[in-house]
Amino acid sequence: MAGEAQDQSIWPLPKFYFSVDIGDQQDLAFQEVSGLETENQVIEYRAGNSKQFSTVKMPGIGKVGNVTLKKGIFVQDNKFWAWFSQTKMNTIKRVPVVIKLLDEKGNATMVWTLQNAFPVKITGTDLKSDGNEVAVETIELAHEGMTIKNG
Repeated sequence: MAGEAQDQSIWPLPKFYFSVDIGDQQDLAFQEVSGLETENQVIEYRAGNSKQFSTVKMPGIGKVGNVTLKKGIFVQDNKFWAWFSQTKMNTIKRVPVVIKLLDEKGNATMVWTLQNAFPVKITGTDLKSDGNEVAVETIELAHEGMTIKNG
């Protein structure tokens, strides 16, 4: 049936079209985003008078991993190094980070929001005299929680 709209719910979302907002910097270009994960630590408990000789497992404290962003290096673009160099003993500018997975029209289909993110590691590019790749830098962000929204 040519011309009919196809049901978008039957196909998984492609992951190659996304945008990142860091604080007030909108629509930043990154090559890769990884580490969007959260987990609950497990508490094992057994009462002393339990007739069962095994533990009960319960959800414990939530834990989020660091998020890693990779992007190409551009001339006179040191904003991440400047942000990282502001780190002093427990004082750093913490900002929200919004990662949007986009559809073919550029509309957000999934949105991950990191609360109070700050840089914990920056890795510059590797250098090779016989290489022909683009120079890529990596920034690793710690954060205090993540929310996920659809659309």
